[in-house]
Amino acid sequence: MEERADALFVFPEFVVGKHKKALLDFVSTYKLPSMFQEARFVEEGGLMSYYTDFPELRRQAARFVVKIFKGTKPADLPVEQPSEFELTVNLKTAKALGLTVPPSVLVLTKKVFD
Repeated sequence: MEERADALFVFPEFVVGKHKKALLDFVSTYKLPSMFQEARFVEEGGLMSYYTDFPELRRQAARFVVKIFKGTKPADLPVEQPSEFELTVNLKTAKALGLTVPPSVLVLTKKVFD
């Protein structure tokens, strides 16, 4: 019996972006539902993404660095996490995979690609 993945989750990093076309071709060829953390993959054929505002996370990290340079002990800094996330869905890809995206999910999406 041949085993294969049922879906693919792709975590963002430099290498992933460099091979975006190959990844998208792979999930398309093997008809794999795919989830990314960047909407650009969904716009170009991935099924969906769920992510936060990465530039805001970098700004938040920079604010912490400034506080540390000004003398705040790292242990005294609060633990923070993102409070806003964005869901994107590609309906054309869902249709090609034979999937129906429920209205209850669509209402939560920030971007829908047809």
